[in-house]
Amino acid sequence: MVEKTIMLVCAAGMSTSLLVSKMQKAAEAEGVDAEIFATAASDADNKLAEKNPDILMLGPQVRYLEGNFKEKLDIPVEVINMQDYGMMNGEKVLKEALTSMGV
Repeated sequence: MVEKTIMLVCAAGMSTSLLVSKMQKAAEAEGVDAEIFATAASDADNKLAEKNPDILMLGPQVRYLEGNFKEKLDIPVEVINMQDYGMMNGEKVLKEALTSMGV
């Protein structure tokens, strides 16, 4: 399988760190080769240039950035489901990302 890079963005990049580790565990269990990382909204442009992700997923608290990113990016931009985010459901968020990428 082709490696996919999934970028999560939240207000400070900290609340998504736990979600990243849960998504990585789910990816390993599913046999998905994915690089998953989180960053703060303030550093998102730098990380986009550095990592070239296949999808950008926004935490619910920064959903207001969705239009801005969709305008300037040629990759899927999704807002993480608030319930999945709150429950830190890495499996569901990973599936949402893969579906959005057409995997």
